[in-house]
This record gives sequence, structure tokens and C-alpha cells, in this order.
Amino acid sequence: MKLIARGRDADVYALDGSKVLRRYRSGGPTEQEARLMAHLAACGFPVPRVHEATGTDMVLDRVPGPTMLETLTRRPWQAGSLGRLLGALHDRLHALPAPHWLPTRFASQAGNRILHLDFHPGNVILSPAGPVVIDWRNAAAGDPAADVAMTLVTIGNADLPGWVLRTVRGRLLRGMRRGTRTDPGPRTGEVTRARLADPNLTSGEAARLARRMANPS
Repeated sequence: MKLIARGRDADVYALDGSKVLRRYRSGGPTEQEARLMAHLAACGFPVPRVHEATGTDMVLDRVPGPTMLETLTRRPWQAGSLGRLLGALHDRLHALPAPHWLPTRFASQAGNRILHLDFHPGNVILSPAGPVVIDWRNAAAGDPAADVAMTLVTIGNADLPGWVLRTVRGRLLRGMRRGTRTDPGPRTGEVTRARLADPNLTSGEAARLARRMANPS
């Protein structure tokens, strides 16, 4: 198998021209993630089709196209419009009530919705048919404000490859704030603390988040 992508906790291999294998290095199970993706597809939300899920592995449709992150690197002038698209995708997801079997995190008194909780440009593929959202490992039921806050905190404190992305980060975030109807403010502090506890953070990301916690203004 040919390795075509490597994330913080999973590797993606090409099986053929139409399917990929996503394998988690830290273990499974993958069955609940696959179940959620099937549920989202049935609701009309754009996710890859899951063919098989066993243990640490999932076999998925291979979605053609660059990620939003790759497009930002090649076409930085599109940062504002891509940010608005990212915000609109959040709203589209948060219109869906959470299924009863999805674990709850950042619970909402107004009714739990499906949260991705790792919704950054590297997890959006811009296919010819439209955007497709991948990597549902962290998904939970909860308050949409937490999902939007998690994306803003993640992007705002990420180690970005190259000066181009660092330069356009602000425009991307402003575009996202304009693209979503959800105010992340009430959940930002809580989400920052949760993000700081992520064992996959780099030392640079952890330092920036710690400074943010010490100086929330």
C-alpha cells in the first residue's frame, strides 16, 4: 500500500484509485466513527462513504481534490472566502440533531447537535463535487458554540507550515466568523483548556495556548 497522508494519530494509504485505508496508530475502535459517518451521509452531509470498519482500520472512498489547507497555500488570496465556507459548513453540520448513541461533550441545554471538534482546513477536501469533511474521530454531541470555538482556537494557535499560511491566518479566521451564525464566545475558555490537554499538541502550540489561558483578553 502507498502512504498518501499522515496525520497526528492516523495514516492514510491508497488501496486503489477509488478507495483508501485510514489506520489509527494509537488503536481503535473505528466502528462508532463509521456509524456516525453513515448517519451523516444519510442526512445529506458531505462525508466519504465507509466501506468497512474493523479495529484500527477504515476503508473509505478516495475523495479527489486538494484539502482546504493545500488550497490556502497555493491560493492565499482565497483565505476570506474559504473561511466563510468553513463557517457555513459548521452551520450545516450543527443543523443536525445528535443521535442518542453519540457521546456527549460540551453539553447544551438548548439541545445537543453533532460536533466535529477537529474541524480545520486540513480536514476539508475541496472535491469537484463540493467540500467533503473527513476525520470524525473526535466527534461528539454538544453545543455548536464549542465546535466553532475549537476550530478558531485550533487554527489560531497551530504550527502552520510556511509564511504564507501564517500571513493569511487572520483573514481565514475573520472569514469563518462571518460565515457562521454561531457565537463561540461562551465556550472559548472551556475549549482552550480542553485543547491544552490534548497530548498531540506540539510544544509551540502548547506554549501559545498556555499564554492565551494566562492572558485571555
